[in-house]
Amino acid sequence: MNRLNRQQKDKVTQFRSITGASDKQALDCLKQAGWSVEMGIEVFFSLGMQGGSVMDTRAIEQLYLKYKDPQQDMILAEGISRLCDDLGVEPTDIVLLVISFHMGANIMCEYSRDEWVSGMTRMATDSLDKLRAKLPELRAELRDPARFQEVYSFAFGWAREKGQKCLQIETALAMWQLLYADDRHWQYIDDWCEFLQAHHNRAISKDTWVQLFQFTRLIKPDFSNFDEAGAWPYLMDEFVDFMKKKNNMAVDS
Repeated sequence: MNRLNRQQKDKVTQFRSITGASDKQALDCLKQAGWSVEMGIEVFFSLGMQGGSVMDTRAIEQLYLKYKDPQQDMILAEGISRLCDDLGVEPTDIVLLVISFHMGANIMCEYSRDEWVSGMTRMATDSLDKLRAKLPELRAELRDPARFQEVYSFAFGWAREKGQKCLQIETALAMWQLLYADDRHWQYIDDWCEFLQAHHNRAISKDTWVQLFQFTRLIKPDFSNFDEAGAWPYLMDEFVDFMKKKNNMAVDS
């Protein structure tokens, strides 16, 4: 499963939710069917395979109705707050970002009906108890570098205000602090936020968002492999200068 791309993993999840197949059964059938879910299902039943439990789509719909806004066909901030209460997590818990990633949510604090149904199916959770039990696994996904990169990339569009190309600086800082907390910690996250507030107090572009991720992965803690003549944007040059001056001041004192 680890070698599959996200689209293939989603098809495995979809296949399992429909047939109740195991991971191995789903993979075998989908590979035979050229990764067509519909053709894979035909292979599954033509071979006389039997699966386990199947997702209860009616139960997923009922959960959606429980949390959706009374005026709009959407789960909005109030509904998500009640969902968090029922799950026993804070709205600021990073697991909500991972859930939103699996939902394919376009906007923070909003789930459409389609996003909710497809996301719950993708996570193989058709009840609150199953979703609650899934939380440790969802958090653990962030320890996988490939999955963390996917969630990191998703977070930019998810947290961005409607109609905006950039991320408001306050939102970007909060998202970085969330993403680089705990065992995902980047030792310079506080310095990065301090630098931006002092020298770049304006909206964050998608390019800057992506470049910061690459910077944290590629540049050594002492910045010895940072090439000022390289392809890094000017903002990264300024940050490295900022850190070198800050470190020199710390040594001198």
